[in-house]
Amino acid sequence: MCIVDEKQSDVFEFSLLSNHRKHILSRKRKTTRLQDRYIVNCALRNRTTTARDIQNTLKTATGVEISNQTVRNRLLEANLRSRRPVRVVRLTIQHRQARRQFAQNHANWQLRHWRPLLFTDESRFRLTRCDGRLRVYRRPGERYSAAAVQEYDKFGCGSVMVWGGVSLDERTDLVVVPGRLCAQTYIENVLEDHVWPAAYGMGPDFLLMQDNARPHTAAITLDYLRQQEIRVMEWPSMSPDLNPIEHIWDLLDRRIRKRPIAPQTLQQLTEALIEEWERIPQEDIRRIIRSMSRRCQAVIRAHGGHTRY
Repeated sequence: MCIVDEKQSDVFEFSLLSNHRKHILSRKRKTTRLQDRYIVNCALRNRTTTARDIQNTLKTATGVEISNQTVRNRLLEANLRSRRPVRVVRLTIQHRQARRQFAQNHANWQLRHWRPLLFTDESRFRLTRCDGRLRVYRRPGERYSAAAVQEYDKFGCGSVMVWGGVSLDERTDLVVVPGRLCAQTYIENVLEDHVWPAAYGMGPDFLLMQDNARPHTAAITLDYLRQQEIRVMEWPSMSPDLNPIEHIWDLLDRRIRKRPIAPQTLQQLTEALIEEWERIPQEDIRRIIRSMSRRCQAVIRAHGGHTRY
């Protein structure tokens, strides 16, 4: 008897749902095709506009008054969804031209051309995430409950800056940078102790890739590189998407976050970074560097603009 009642209930609920759908389909559409295109074009012309702005613009232009939800429905029909914008560096015309020129010069490079290249960079890893993007599930009245708040250090999140270098066949040690990185520290702690040995080991074709940060381009840094006969690849400014080590940093960060016990102190974070850096399979590094040709092609297609990398 209970089974029969459950089946009858399911049939009744299905009937209600079907009638609801029929009601929706039978309702008169509140906008015309021309108005639909107008709504979509408003969103495409100004990607940061809101449904309310479009609602008011449509009313002013045509006299048609619709709800915010109707605006969102029309945008959804056009596969337009509201999302947080990806944060990228600002590119000037000169940046775009330099990026495009670099990509055109290297798009056809084969692995043998990339093999003697050491990709290097610095990155900062924070002890805790305090960027305001964390979300929590909570019930009404739980706004300040212990399980639904994120504590942060009043004076900022603790962090560790590191330097590293990767190539198709090897990697450098991960170097912890104490305090701010200046040209003298870069020479003594990085170039002398790690880049020069790598250059010697990788042979006469060795090529150093470094971005245009001030410690890298300071006069004393360039003098040291010339004295040691270390060739430096000309690199376009504002081009983290062209540097494969950026993906290595992301990989390293994910490995840290997956650890069973999260680092609680800066010392623990430092030790975890060094351990996970050494554990990254070389094949993963090699796979990422193999994407250089695709990265260059993407920059060319974007006319020097931003890419998905």
